[in-house]
Amino acid sequence: MDSIKLIECPRDAWQGLADFIPTEFKANYVKELVLAGFKHIDAVSFVSPKHVKQMADSEEVMARLNDSLPPEIERPEIIGIVVNEKGFERALATPGVTTIGYPYSISAYFRRANANMSRDESRKLVELLQKETKAANRDLVVYVSMAFGNPYDEPWGPEIVEETLEWLKDVRVRTVSLADTAGTASAESVSEVFRRVSNHVAGMEIGAHLHSTPMGAADKILAAYNAGCRRFDSALTGLGGCPFAGDELVGNVATEDVLATLRLAGYSQEETGLHLEKVVKLTNEIRATYAHAPLVN
Repeated sequence: MDSIKLIECPRDAWQGLADFIPTEFKANYVKELVLAGFKHIDAVSFVSPKHVKQMADSEEVMARLNDSLPPEIERPEIIGIVVNEKGFERALATPGVTTIGYPYSISAYFRRANANMSRDESRKLVELLQKETKAANRDLVVYVSMAFGNPYDEPWGPEIVEETLEWLKDVRVRTVSLADTAGTASAESVSEVFRRVSNHVAGMEIGAHLHSTPMGAADKILAAYNAGCRRFDSALTGLGGCPFAGDELVGNVATEDVLATLRLAGYSQEETGLHLEKVVKLTNEIRATYAHAPLVN
């Protein structure tokens, strides 16, 4: 059975909350995720506090996390999201950030809303990130935003995703996550896209970063899994969403839904590498803390 890679995404969960979460809480929560067995965590982003105030303290979150992790614990992969060169410089200067994440949008509208870039400018940035992360001994993951369609009446089709992956492969990007940024995908479209791109991804790791209502999440996860996906981004309780997508903050797929779906597919608790009792405890805590928290408008 192929191994599964789970990427826990508290950063994506928090950015949808209107009230600022204290730095100490965020650092401690990421530490608890590590202690629960999560080895890949999308924890911080290096963007303008004017636009995403929840991430204004990313350097301090990482400093506190680094100081608090027990020395005997294996250090996790920490993903830091950037949308421009300034953010990239901040991420490289932050100890503990091992992987740079960049959202490359195939939607022109979303690209402008999220990063204010043209297609050519965004592609040039990806090429720079690939070159500079390699030189700095960091990893790079590129998220293909709006990979399953968009709500903006823009042209979309699996062939656009195929062309994008061929270009990413040509510029030597090796890790890509296909993102349902606005939560518009169906299980059928998820299956179709993953099956269509299967001939274009030799030598690449392709993941799924899905947003969904709780009702539709399991079907989308299973569709990606059955089409060959083994890398899944998710967030405990399904909190979050992209504040620039115009999606009324349809949440991330919940990690507990991913785990339940994987059990149906035959994966055991041991194969996930997680301490499920600790995961359940964290899930209950985050649900109790943010059950009635206001969202970003």
